Amino acid sequence: MKKTISRYLIDIWYNDHFIGAALTPFAMLFIDIVKCRRWFYKIGIFKSETMPVPVVIIGNITVGGTGKTPLTIHLANLLKNEGYRVGLISRGYGGKTDVKMVTQTSTSSDVGDEALLLVKQTQCPMAIGVNRVAAAHFLLKHVPCDVILADDGLQHYALKRDIEIAVIDGARRFGNSACLPAGPLREPIERLNTVDFVVVNGSKQTDTAWLEWEMQLIGDVAVNLLTGETKPLSDFNLLPCHGVAGIGNPERFFTQLDKAGITERIDHSFPDHHVFLPAEINFNHQLVLMTEKDAVKCKAFATANHWFVPISAQLPAEFNQQFLTLLKTKPFKRAL
Repeated sequence: MKKTISRYLIDIWYNDHFIGAALTPFAMLFIDIVKCRRWFYKIGIFKSETMPVPVVIIGNITVGGTGKTPLTIHLANLLKNEGYRVGLISRGYGGKTDVKMVTQTSTSSDVGDEALLLVKQTQCPMAIGVNRVAAAHFLLKHVPCDVILADDGLQHYALKRDIEIAVIDGARRFGNSACLPAGPLREPIERLNTVDFVVVNGSKQTDTAWLEWEMQLIGDVAVNLLTGETKPLSDFNLLPCHGVAGIGNPERFFTQLDKAGITERIDHSFPDHHVFLPAEINFNHQLVLMTEKDAVKCKAFATANHWFVPISAQLPAEFNQQFLTLLKTKPFKRAL
């Protein structure tokens, strides 16, 4: 498939260190801007607003997908089981300025694939908007909440937060460890020393300055987009099929299929948040396996040959307990 600009950048950030090094002067300027912006929030030149309920940020310091959405789903369900009334906020994809609620009848083209998936998986009320402060106010105006989970927004300092969680892609980590545009970092790596939890999607490392918590994404069944039928993923072993992924790191999904023994396939990767056309997922009536995030965009024109693989995040029980304890015992807004 023809490479997009984003795929070229990813190749540079994670593979071609020479070109990344050539962009270092621009990265240094970016770092200065990031540090000045954060300092302006800290001293009050830029205003940060406090919500009347605790705010938990689930974000990352790199560009692209790391696993924030499955972690947000995990935390939402964990909190619901503890009796919390959970509300969700997110930017939504596409840069739309309108603040709106996400419902079960919303479409991915209107609210974004991740927001729609969050609502379907958690049954929690959710508001989206480029301005997270406005989204949080809008959410609290429409529904009662005890806690707000913000999917992404680690760098959105206008919204004060009680707990920060940074998610790392365990396979790609930080690429060449440089900030934009020379590398994939939105903030310098040392930002991880200031968050409450660092969660690694995959295998953690033990030689870091921060404690890492390992998150495994489990998916061992496939669900038919048209009928809702569920089958063990192992039923697709040795069957010719196509793998489709339009997520931040498509190779992670393809590796998951490899581990499940589904090796007789042709893979098709698309940019994150790709808007699919029917022709892009139809391959002469052959079987297709895709991510659940892509499935919410393809359901309207899916056939009986289309299946998605839902995943769930698994984290250590100790992480769950420490998160719940911190939420109960930290009744203050963290300083920047």
